[in-house]
Amino acid sequence: MMALANVEPLPTPNEDPEIFVPPPKIITTPCDPWPRPYYLEDGLRKVHPYHFTYNTYCKQRWRGREILDIFATEFRDRPQEYYKDAIECGRVVINGQKVSSIREIVKNGDVISHTLHRHEPPVTAQTIGIVHEDNDMIVINKPAGVPVHPAGRYNYNSIVEIMRAERGHGWNPLPCNRLDRLTSGVMFVGKHAKAAERLTNQIMARTVKKEYVARVIGDFSEDDVICDQPVMQISPKLGLNRARASGKDAKTIFKKLAYYPPTAASNGAELRETGNRSEKERLRDSQMEWKAKEGYSIVRCLPLTGRTHQIRVHLQFLGHPISNDPIYCNQRVFGPSLAAGDALSDDDEDIISRLSKMGKSEAAEAMAYHDEMMEEYNKRKAEKMTGELCAVCDTPLYSDPGPQELGIYLHARRYACQDGNWDYQTPLPVWALPPAGMDGPVDTTTETDPMALVDEIGELKVDQSKFNHHDTAKYTQQPKPLWVMPG
Repeated sequence: MMALANVEPLPTPNEDPEIFVPPPKIITTPCDPWPRPYYLEDGLRKVHPYHFTYNTYCKQRWRGREILDIFATEFRDRPQEYYKDAIECGRVVINGQKVSSIREIVKNGDVISHTLHRHEPPVTAQTIGIVHEDNDMIVINKPAGVPVHPAGRYNYNSIVEIMRAERGHGWNPLPCNRLDRLTSGVMFVGKHAKAAERLTNQIMARTVKKEYVARVIGDFSEDDVICDQPVMQISPKLGLNRARASGKDAKTIFKKLAYYPPTAASNGAELRETGNRSEKERLRDSQMEWKAKEGYSIVRCLPLTGRTHQIRVHLQFLGHPISNDPIYCNQRVFGPSLAAGDALSDDDEDIISRLSKMGKSEAAEAMAYHDEMMEEYNKRKAEKMTGELCAVCDTPLYSDPGPQELGIYLHARRYACQDGNWDYQTPLPVWALPPAGMDGPVDTTTETDPMALVDEIGELKVDQSKFNHHDTAKYTQQPKPLWVMPG
């Protein structure tokens, strides 16, 4: 006969039950106006102000920081007082919920939403040129001054949205390469995902040759020049990069196409000859190293790597910055030398401070290019705060940008497939043509073609000793470059 015994229940692990955490709430834009609220005025494409909500996941560098500190340091189009009021009034929320304090800590996975009355800057009214179009791809000639994607203060005034407005609300343009906002030239826009992925992979694999044209101050070297200074991002907020030994590897080949002395007219503004300057002006100019570089050159540029602002930074380092570059050819920011040959200085904080003032209290202009007699005019025409406020949202208003802010003298002229299957190019831009009364090339020449230096670009080896090679501020006289291919 079996006896029955009481059995104690087994102890359960001391663990909290798993709780389902729903994804963060996303605030949606109050409206999606169609047709887009464009209007054309004074040669500019403008957008009527509208309400819009930005949504962004917490970036790694934001983790553990206060919400107001993030807005005050990462965004520069509005003053800190605006962001403080927006947080307190609930126009800035985290995960769909109003925060209890401007000192709220942002955590990994948080979604920050910011609803505002959006004022977009104007862009050029120039149409987007079509270089080639087939069933898979559109090759465009991007106008200078128009960003590719919606970003920062730009949304509808972007290549993606302008093309969508032209071709229909449901059309989804897929850019395959990116050009800086201020740069013009060849861009590829996929009509469907497979075509876009195919070309993007080609570019990422470095099997696509790219050639740019730039207009720079001074008489550029007659020799082929290679610059391999590493490039480092100094300020993500301002988009500032500099030549720094601790930066990312970067390499660009340069070949001069033409040089035009200072007696030529530039954009209708007559450049004064040295003999017409006063004694005071001569003394001033003697303290400005870039003033010794008279006239300008048209230079063909072949980037072998794709760092942000690579060509602009390398030309600045070589002492021949792009002549209307509002950042890298700005004496108020970089001083009399314009940072030529500078890869070691520790003045980054000073540079950032001076650059952050550009476009707010003073005009963002390239001081090395604009003559003093044009300065006051350009200040009036350049985009800066007017002192007026929006009647709807009290946002400080900007004036319209001046012509010098709609683009810089840098143009992506040609993209070519390494295996020869395709090659797309544009004519030289107007600013690269000979000025009135002067002779010069109206198209590129075989002798100045940087692509002719290489048959393949993917696994290139360079005999550096044969180049006019730049890791210092001054030119070194070397023979013409010799390219050594593997095998």
